[in-house]
Amino acid sequence: MDFRTLLLIFLALCPAFLAQTGEDTELMIDTSVKIAWTDDNYICATLDWWPKEKCNYKQCPWDLASIINLDLSHPFLENAIRAFKGLRLRLGGSLQDQVIYGVGNLKSSCHPFTKQRDGLFGFSKGCLHMHRWDELNNLFKKTGALVTFGLNALYGRRRINRHAWGGNWDSSNALDFIKYTVAKGYQIHSWEFGNELSGQGIGASVNAVQYGKDVIHLHNLIDQVYKNFDQRPLLLAPGGFYSPEWFSKLLEVSGPGIVNVLTHHIYNLGPGSEGSKLVDKVLNPQYLNKISDTFGNLTQTIKMKGPWASAWVGESGGAYNSGGPNVSNAFVDSFWYLDQLGMAAKHHTKVYCRQTLIGGNYGLLDTSTFVPNPDYYSALLWHRLMGKEVLDVSSNASPYLRSYAHCTKDRAGVTLLLINLSNQIQYGVNIQSSAYTSLQVGEKKNHKKNAFVHGLKETVSWVGSKSSDVTLYREEYHLTPEGGDLQSRTMLLNGKPLQLTETGDIPSLTPVLKNIESPISVAPLSIKFIVFPNFNSPSCR
Repeated sequence: MDFRTLLLIFLALCPAFLAQTGEDTELMIDTSVKIAWTDDNYICATLDWWPKEKCNYKQCPWDLASIINLDLSHPFLENAIRAFKGLRLRLGGSLQDQVIYGVGNLKSSCHPFTKQRDGLFGFSKGCLHMHRWDELNNLFKKTGALVTFGLNALYGRRRINRHAWGGNWDSSNALDFIKYTVAKGYQIHSWEFGNELSGQGIGASVNAVQYGKDVIHLHNLIDQVYKNFDQRPLLLAPGGFYSPEWFSKLLEVSGPGIVNVLTHHIYNLGPGSEGSKLVDKVLNPQYLNKISDTFGNLTQTIKMKGPWASAWVGESGGAYNSGGPNVSNAFVDSFWYLDQLGMAAKHHTKVYCRQTLIGGNYGLLDTSTFVPNPDYYSALLWHRLMGKEVLDVSSNASPYLRSYAHCTKDRAGVTLLLINLSNQIQYGVNIQSSAYTSLQVGEKKNHKKNAFVHGLKETVSWVGSKSSDVTLYREEYHLTPEGGDLQSRTMLLNGKPLQLTETGDIPSLTPVLKNIESPISVAPLSIKFIVFPNFNSPSCR
């Protein structure tokens, strides 16, 4: 082989060698105290009312995924919910405040949603028949789902102008529906009042003072219907976009103990029509950080105006208007989704509801096939690995390396989530724990021990042998896209495609075991959950 040929080969391979660089970083996990905590069932997904006629950007991605027409007997659907062993499901959405419940003495006929030019969001009022409600609750019972149901908060009101609605809420239809639900023995974890009626509203709005009076009325109805129960469902409101003044006024008017949870919605990636711009936003750490102000401000509102309440993200799909095709349902979306799960948890969010379980482009399941999209597996891994106790992580790393730590769920240890947004840098990660930094004091620099590893060995009790004689391991769950394509619909776990089994079951999510003293790294544009099962954190006991 002559020199010219060798030179051509070298030039061809050179970009591959140069494209990826390494950078060492250090993370400090403060294991001495938890900085926040979530609900045990933090992961939540929504079911929406949109009919198949719902279209955006010349696409109609909802098909038969509505609360009204979803195939509830599909085995993939049951398996997907059951895998969580307690998945929260929030039933609601834009058409929620036009739903009539087919029970009791109705003031108007109960028909399906149809296109209507002057209707809210371009649709008429729609009906939830009780036989359908029975079918839904059969699914919930079989799969162990925890249900939040969003009530129609516009019933009986009148439109004052283009967006504002006034008058008292007519609770008669909702009361008949709640009574029917209780009589049938259906378990509802929480009732939510209204959808996106806060502040300026989306499509419609209601004044905060009126809303506050109405939630007091709903609270009294719930107390009345559930008076013979040891526990009553929680009352959630307002299920809308955060407005400091509006949310504060709602808490002031309703008063202590009325609203148990403030629910707010987030679509911080913008419209689903932006295509490659959505990908750019997802991979931009500065852009992802912007939403932290909303989380922080809501936390302050609750602290100052309603310390009896907690915060939930009641609906979040990243990109609005049904999500972005080949983005919201692709691997790349997990960078945004997991980062926001981590960020919300650090800001005292108790539950995070993803729009949607199925439906639109942002479904955790494919709308047509019911096959899980990549974000489904991201959600399931979070649910199984990340406990409710949130730990603080400090770092000297680039903002392109995102890191979150929780106590490991249902067992001893600490779980670390690493998200690498860089397309070039592989990060080598040296992990330290603040609980063991004292072990380094007085040691010479060239004999310095890894305090985190040393702490692991010191805190493990072994029968019949010394801890120093036992090899310790960590568990790694490395997530990458198939073929390196960020817009792939297939996620790889430790290099193997995550696919349903031949019987339609969710595949096992098996980690790779690594020696605790081996180097930790996270490749460009990849995600890694790392479980340290032998780490005994004081705040995780």
